[in-house]
Amino acid sequence: MGALHVGHVSLIHRAKQEHDCVVVSIFVNPLQFGAGEDYFQYPRDLESDRLVCEKAGIDIIFAPLASEIYGVGETTMVIPPASLTSGLCGRSRVGHFTGVATVVTKLLNIIQPQRAYFGQKDGQQLAIIRQVVKDLHIPTEVVACPIVRSASGLALSSRNQYLNSEDLGTAASLYQALKVAETTFNQGEHDGDALIFVVKEHLSTYIASQQIDLEYIELVDLVTLEPVARVVAKSMLAIAARVGNTRLIDNIILNVNSEY
Repeated sequence: MGALHVGHVSLIHRAKQEHDCVVVSIFVNPLQFGAGEDYFQYPRDLESDRLVCEKAGIDIIFAPLASEIYGVGETTMVIPPASLTSGLCGRSRVGHFTGVATVVTKLLNIIQPQRAYFGQKDGQQLAIIRQVVKDLHIPTEVVACPIVRSASGLALSSRNQYLNSEDLGTAASLYQALKVAETTFNQGEHDGDALIFVVKEHLSTYIASQQIDLEYIELVDLVTLEPVARVVAKSMLAIAARVGNTRLIDNIILNVNSEY
């Protein structure tokens, strides 16, 4: 959705390593913003994004207007399975993933790429897009790319622009808490409740002082997004929280035995 950062550039570099022609779509999608969310405030700087793409050697930028994507009046919507959208971010962002699925389906149908590259930071979105592509027989391979982080560990996000210097330090504790849980897992603890407790314990001071408003911390199957009681192959420990007025998400993958 624009406001390109190093995380986006990592997707571009991966795509360029594997293809002769790379297209970057830039589109702030109105369908995936709910009432009271930051659609009109969402960072937009197409000229800056163009320079980033030019430096990265992009062949084509596809930056349509909303009217060109959706036309006038009602539009056909792509509704993913409720089992994928009802949990995690779907609880608080009702309709968000329908908007995501609809625009991604449109973009893939317009561009018809061999592969499409998505960051693992939006883990729920990635699982949903994989399912939509599979169910609708879209002939595009969805490629998951690792989360890119700042030196503090904070997952890069366009919304990080909303954070002041103090908030940036607080936000980094989300990943630090996930890393503590990962260490606990690597030491042999596979129980989901125990790992979730470790995360909450690490964040307890921030939560008590209201520096962090924790929305959820959950252990789910990486593919189905169903909650799991214990870590199994392809499990995701996912977190969402507000730091100041900014909603942030992050995750780590535990015990993945094959490439995802």
